[in-house]
Parts: sequence; C-alpha cells; structure tokens
Amino acid sequence: MSKNTMSPEDAKLLLEASRAKIDSLDRKLVDLLNERTKMVADIGRAKSVLSMEVLEPRREESVFRNVTVHNHGPIPDDALRRIYEQIMREMRALQGMQGPAVGKAKKDS
Repeated sequence: MSKNTMSPEDAKLLLEASRAKIDSLDRKLVDLLNERTKMVADIGRAKSVLSMEVLEPRREESVFRNVTVHNHGPIPDDALRRIYEQIMREMRALQGMQGPAVGKAKKDS
C-alpha cells in the first residue's frame, strides 16, 4: 500500500499493528540479550581463571565481521556495528564484575 492510496483509517491500523509487532520483537531481543549476557558471564569466569584481559580487540573485530557478513539489510552495516559496539561495551562492563552480580538486574525498573 503506497502512501498516496492509504486512507487515514488504514494508516491507523497499520500503525497499531506495526507497533504491536515491534513490541513483540523487542521482547524477543531482550530475551536474546539476556541469553548473550549469560554466555558473557561464562566467558568472564574463564578469562579470570586464565588471567586474561576483558578487552580483546581481535575478538571484537571478529564479532563485527560475523554480524555484518550475515546482515542482509535493511539496516546498514555501519549502523549495525554501532549497535554492537554498544552491546559489547555493556558486556565488557559485565565481564569486569566479580561474583554473582553478573546476570542479576533490577526487576522494578
């Protein structure tokens, strides 16, 4: 349906349906990010035992290559990289934490 042939009622319906779908996708993204965070906690424990640094630039570049190679749009690779830079920044912060704090979050936010 093009912009020129869409009625105001059709536009309202499309907006509502699209927002509901985005809400559902956002919930799935949260689940996936939490699953990734659990893996990061495991990696952090392994790095601690091996006396490794949290920041591994070569590994991060490998992650960027992996996600951009599998990106088929419409999101541009540079935007995806910025998103992953932020995800990995947060994950590095979690890896730097000690003990059971990793993976626990406030439920009342």
